[in-house]
Amino acid sequence: MRTIRWVLVGLALVLLSGCGYNAIQQKDEAVTAAWSEVLNQYQRRADLVPNLVNTVKGYASHEETVFTQVTQARAQVGTLKITPDMLSDPAILAKFQAAQGELSSALTRLMAVSENYPQLKADGLFQNLQAQLEGTENRIAVARNRYVAAVQDYNTYVRSFPQNLTAKLFGYATKANFSVENEKAISTAPAVDFSKPAPAGN
Repeated sequence: MRTIRWVLVGLALVLLSGCGYNAIQQKDEAVTAAWSEVLNQYQRRADLVPNLVNTVKGYASHEETVFTQVTQARAQVGTLKITPDMLSDPAILAKFQAAQGELSSALTRLMAVSENYPQLKADGLFQNLQAQLEGTENRIAVARNRYVAAVQDYNTYVRSFPQNLTAKLFGYATKANFSVENEKAISTAPAVDFSKPAPAGN
């Protein structure tokens, strides 16, 4: 009896590995790790925001509207918690992406304020924070690209035959992916008119 049981277990292991079950596990873990890095970099940016706001306030205390927008956008980002289990819902990821986009926009307005305050631009602390923010934005872009690649690899695998049968049997759905925020704008070719002279300084 015991021999038969071990034979059945061995047969089950062979069947599971042959139908892509192990590969699905590996690719699912790769997506989870890539998503963790995305969150890590977004958190790094959120952690920078209070120091940036306080530094700018020291030179431009009356720019209250900008400070309020940044603070509200950061608070909104903080309320959205997406676990790896939720990555199969495109609506949740779109909401997360919209909140992060709003914070990006608010931070752009905050950094634009510095252009009006030469002393602020020359402040060493502000320059350091500005450099950290730029570095973080680059890390976010890299992390997002890696997540996009991991999801593409996973989705392609679980949608291919015969792995799609295994994925369906064990409840592995496709994952949501980032989309381009300004898809309509970048899909429209820019108008080029050589009949007008180029602006001075170009």
